[in-house]
Amino acid sequence: MPEAREEILGRIRSILARDGTQTADPAVPRKYIRAGQIDREARLRLFLDRLRDYDAHVVETSADALPSTILAIMREHQQKKVITADGLPSGTLPADFSFLSEREADIQDLNDCDGMITTCTVAIAATGTIVLTHGPGEGARRLTLLPDRHLCIVRADQVVETVPEAFDRLAAFAKSPLTFISGPSATADIEMTRIRGVHGPRFLDAVLLR
Repeated sequence: MPEAREEILGRIRSILARDGTQTADPAVPRKYIRAGQIDREARLRLFLDRLRDYDAHVVETSADALPSTILAIMREHQQKKVITADGLPSGTLPADFSFLSEREADIQDLNDCDGMITTCTVAIAATGTIVLTHGPGEGARRLTLLPDRHLCIVRADQVVETVPEAFDRLAAFAKSPLTFISGPSATADIEMTRIRGVHGPRFLDAVLLR
């Protein structure tokens, strides 16, 4: 897809240059705020508040307590079959729970599981958005779209304040598939009735790792 996009844009540029319509891409002024203005704690509070506004289940924890926190969340929601993204950092998961790894899961497993667990690459406080680049620990796109519940681990140092800051961190993934998550999947396109789970998981558990 990236190669096809560049080929199409290249053809358009060559035609414009040949006709004298345009010789180069015009400079576009970028006057929006590129850097955050609030301190770390305010940024984290804003991020969590945004997630709660979107009806996400939010939990804060420490690295040592992460496995027990994950276990408590799964027990709270009576989850028995949970798929974990390949490449999760060691020490992330509770030892006394039997997980199904992503590499072992088929489509039927994704369809009937109780949830899945991933990490992320960056999160945006201003919009309450979690971004996945689908590298190690973040799962393939199908893992993050098909199950009904998503538990996502977000490190405090991954939370930036503004969208431009997030895109600066995502520059290396500009031509890769990305997933932007702002709360549980929902739409109100049909008769203005909010329906969950149309484009992805109906439930989001966001675990902020301090």
